[in-house]
Amino acid sequence: MKTLPAHVTHYRSSPEFTEASTPAALQKGHTTAAGVWGRITVLEGSLRYHISEPEQEVLLLTPDLFGVVEPQMRHEVELVGPVRFRVDFHK
Repeated sequence: MKTLPAHVTHYRSSPEFTEASTPAALQKGHTTAAGVWGRITVLEGSLRYHISEPEQEVLLLTPDLFGVVEPQMRHEVELVGPVRFRVDFHK
């Protein structure tokens, strides 16, 4: 499992999203800015996390398994049922 580097610090969090409020932009390929890392934290339910680069990878995120978004790496989330999650941004 990928982890955040020790040198990055949290600077903001997204709102909490649900299956009804997740923006369409998160559900299709997108990236973070240079130097920006993300941590996808599922609070309830599950979420499929697709990483497109550098190698394709698909993870099922749950409250016990978070996802790490590397800077400028293409990724998207897929809703698989009822879910509540947020993204914490670090740089």
